[in-house]
Amino acid sequence: MAYDIAEPYGPLIESTLRLLTWNVWARFGPWERREKAVLATLERHDPDIVGLVEAWDGQGERLGMPHHVFAGEGEGVAVLSRWPVERHEYRTLAGPEDGTGAVLFAEIAGPRGAVQVFVVALTWRLEHSAVRQAQVREVAAFVADVQRRRGPTVVCGDFNADPDSDEIRLLTGRSAPAVPELVCYDAWETAGTGGPGHTWARTNSWAVPMLWPDRRIDHVFSAWPRRGGAGHPVHCEVVGTEAVDGVLPSDHYGVLADLRY
Repeated sequence: MAYDIAEPYGPLIESTLRLLTWNVWARFGPWERREKAVLATLERHDPDIVGLVEAWDGQGERLGMPHHVFAGEGEGVAVLSRWPVERHEYRTLAGPEDGTGAVLFAEIAGPRGAVQVFVVALTWRLEHSAVRQAQVREVAAFVADVQRRRGPTVVCGDFNADPDSDEIRLLTGRSAPAVPELVCYDAWETAGTGGPGHTWARTNSWAVPMLWPDRRIDHVFSAWPRRGGAGHPVHCEVVGTEAVDGVLPSDHYGVLADLRY
């Protein structure tokens, strides 16, 4: 088929899926009230797929998503979905003892084909950029090993790194890629609703004690669009910024993205 400069991906898909990623801060603070606030936020935004960091076992049932996978000890990572999870795999990432990273892969049987989701948690300390770069390379190698190139592939979660950091540049084509040919779109950069998109912010009272600057460290990345533009972000917003019954849901804000699907 000849290349069509007007439609390089063929006719664009108009339908979308909604994915939300969120670090929900484990069982810190008034976690039972916070979990109710997380549930209220999810109900408001009605995602198809949710990737949680600092989650805990059993949240899938309480957060009302029919299909769910949790991995890790104590606090871990989870995928919640309105569609069945066909397969999944969990890997820990090399790192210091106080902040070892992890990635959970789930292949979801959506109504218009498989969706592959990788939920990532990288080590958190500011001085650990070199560790995070090594962890991103591990994640990228995992993606390259299992990805299908027909449906959307999404890499999301808490990267503890800003978009201009060396570790994120490995994923977004601003440096030599972590693995050959794996370059992702940053959903906020591509389709954000405006502003800096901070997910760790001094407007969040739970985050204030850390004395960190405002940062955009939670991300939704999607692999290069597939046929019809599948996986291409068309909308992205920060969520969980409002208190529910007087309590903010988490010390992080979440990231919601609508992707062609």
